[in-house]
Amino acid sequence: MLLNLCLFFLFLTSSDITVQAIGVNWGTTSSHPLPPDKVVELLKSNKITKVKLFDADPLVLQALSGSNIGVTVGIPNSMLKSLNSSRKVAESWVHDNVTRYVSSGSSGVRIEYVAIGDEPFQQSYGEQYHPFVIGSAMNIQTALAKVSLANQVKVVVPCSYDTFQSESSLPSKGHFRPDLNKTMIELLTFLRKHHSPFFVTISPFINFHRNKNISLNFSLFEETKHPRNDAHRTYKNSFDLGYDTVVTVLSTAGFPEMDVVVAKIGWPTDGAANATSSTAETFMKGLMDHLRSKSGTPLRPRNPPIETYIYSLLDEDQRSIVDGNFERHWGVFTFDGQAKYNVDLGQGSKNLVNAQFVEYLSSKWCVVNNNKDLSNATASSLNACSTADCTAISPGGSCFNISWPANISYAFNNYYQLHDQRADSCDFGGLGLITTVDPSVGNCRFPVELRTSHSVSLYGTSLFQWMILLTINTILQDFL
Repeated sequence: MLLNLCLFFLFLTSSDITVQAIGVNWGTTSSHPLPPDKVVELLKSNKITKVKLFDADPLVLQALSGSNIGVTVGIPNSMLKSLNSSRKVAESWVHDNVTRYVSSGSSGVRIEYVAIGDEPFQQSYGEQYHPFVIGSAMNIQTALAKVSLANQVKVVVPCSYDTFQSESSLPSKGHFRPDLNKTMIELLTFLRKHHSPFFVTISPFINFHRNKNISLNFSLFEETKHPRNDAHRTYKNSFDLGYDTVVTVLSTAGFPEMDVVVAKIGWPTDGAANATSSTAETFMKGLMDHLRSKSGTPLRPRNPPIETYIYSLLDEDQRSIVDGNFERHWGVFTFDGQAKYNVDLGQGSKNLVNAQFVEYLSSKWCVVNNNKDLSNATASSLNACSTADCTAISPGGSCFNISWPANISYAFNNYYQLHDQRADSCDFGGLGLITTVDPSVGNCRFPVELRTSHSVSLYGTSLFQWMILLTINTILQDFL
């Protein structure tokens, strides 16, 4: 009886650990980002206990102080060359972005990982970052050891979904991209030596988006009449297929026991076909149920990833759209912290809590003046969209079906909001008109931006100053 009781409590404890291992990615590539203190309150309100950052923005780290949220701080790809070339630069970075925050005890930041680059092996980057990744990781590791933080803070390298290839889309045929073989062996050797996990992106959405042989049901954890069979193993969803491809590649490389962290996984809600809030909700609920079941995958039964980071917390209107317009719409929450759908991220409730007391600009919009000659309106809207986010009016977007000239008004308004509602940003050669009547149509939302332009300039300034310091430090090294 006592043994059964102990096993029962052990089961409960292990279940809690699984739930706590769900985190989110928090990106700040936005023209008007939600203030960091509001985001931290959003995390806490939804009982999200882990967050992965793409940089080390001091405003964000200050807001996380005392929150007890586990943090992964990121190093942008642009810094890798300098960090690779100089241990002193690495020591300076660790001092400024790790030591000063964790040394404050319980009132500090609970930094768990330093991420070297943001998917520096992504195929679209070519080989521009390859020579600097391992050296940067080693120098940051040495800098952490020097301040006695190497056991507390682990060094990792986030790897993109295209780090691997499988010509048949089956795990058993998985392998590293040929151009990465040597570098990946060096990375895995480094990770094993320092007991760090392997960070990797798994993207069922992109696999579905680019592969006509993968069904939507298979991608969404729904029952499918066409499961995939591979070496006597049956795959019923795209996540297991991707995860076991990673496991196969690690095993083939000689690292079968390597712990895996899913660094990015999610489903966008706009900017492409099947990128909707309802589809994203189905995917997220399926993913959460799958992770909580602890069933694991065919190659790692009852052994799910040790941590999973949802991509992403918030929409970001300035993200690159080279890979698709959906790149600006990965958020579980809108840019202003309002839940797009409901899902249990570990908070024990299916209803997400929205950001509170959000400050917006005035309730004003810029629209087309229908009393003017609109023959040049399309050209003006294209000019507006060269800087403003117009992905929602692209094919597959939530505003794609609104009629002309409402789509022109959408472009005008986003440009107007981007520029803090300045009167001259709604001119467009006399074609624009400022209104206090919300022009939103159905599911097509005409946004009003956040009152946070100063925090953007502060962030940009801090990053720019750091880049100058890195450059100066690198130059000085040449003379020492």
